[in-house]
Amino acid sequence: MLVCFVSVLCFLFSTYIEYRVIAFLLLVTVSVTAVLFDILPVLLAAVLSALIWDFFFIPPHFTFRVGTTEDFFLLLMYFVIALVNAVLTHKIRRVEKIAMQKEEKAKTVKLYNTLLNSLSHELKTPIATIIGATDNLQTNNVKLTPQNRHDLVQEISKATVRLNQQVENLLNMSRLDSGFIQPKKEWSDISEVIYDAVKRIEENGIQQQLVINVNPSIPLFKLDEVMLEQIIYNLLNNAVQYTPSTSRIDIMAINHADVLQVVVEDEGAGFPEAELKKVFNKFYRLKNAKPGGTGLGLSIVKGFTEAMGGIVSLENRKSGGAKFIIEIPAETSYLKNLKNE
Repeated sequence: MLVCFVSVLCFLFSTYIEYRVIAFLLLVTVSVTAVLFDILPVLLAAVLSALIWDFFFIPPHFTFRVGTTEDFFLLLMYFVIALVNAVLTHKIRRVEKIAMQKEEKAKTVKLYNTLLNSLSHELKTPIATIIGATDNLQTNNVKLTPQNRHDLVQEISKATVRLNQQVENLLNMSRLDSGFIQPKKEWSDISEVIYDAVKRIEENGIQQQLVINVNPSIPLFKLDEVMLEQIIYNLLNNAVQYTPSTSRIDIMAINHADVLQVVVEDEGAGFPEAELKKVFNKFYRLKNAKPGGTGLGLSIVKGFTEAMGGIVSLENRKSGGAKFIIEIPAETSYLKNLKNE
């Protein structure tokens, strides 16, 4: 126990330390104990420190008898102060703990309100589109031209993709929050993973120019390609949301000593310097963000990257725009036939 340890040290130096000073040191020890432990050990420490001080340090030594009236009242005051100090310190700890719990609860409620507000828009819009288009097909089928039917089917398809994206983001965030996410590492062709992510984003009818830059001789990497594809897709989706429709988005993959580096650059406005560290927070969105979106995409990027032992960073380009860098350590192989192991 901490009180016993301090008492031994005080006893060793009792020749040089006056016993009233030792009382002060023991009181400090009781205060420290109150910060570290629950109320019962603290009360025990307070009583024990008073007895130790009386037995070993108050003259006459090695007896509980007190030599003078002054020392008796001093011991009594010490005992009371030690108990009050222990109880008050414990209560202060308890109040602080309750305050922290209330603060965490308030943050959680705020996060869920943000999520519900975002989802109410993100789910309502595509659902309304699907209902409207379906109703049109059912009630006006005879009057519709083939082109009209094709357009309505396209609207339903786009709305379904948007709904699927939101469901995927929620499921992915749930997996990350559970803490049980485990990457399934397989030999992966990075070019294929990037092209799959690009194909998915292009199906959303984007207008930005996507430029892929991957060295044909880049090796295979042993990692979770499903996670990596989702990381790249979320980065591309983020770039599409915050860049002009006529701009260019670059995707690069580089091998740096068995570390896969994926870089996504855009020509948007970039991020305010003060916001760079908040970008990967759950539900974070820029103040000037377009309507829609739940603010989960970049949080999932960070979670999936870290799940594979990697890191993600963000910086603003000097020429304008944002630059996301994903670095994932992984085994490599230049034998393409290992893809089908």
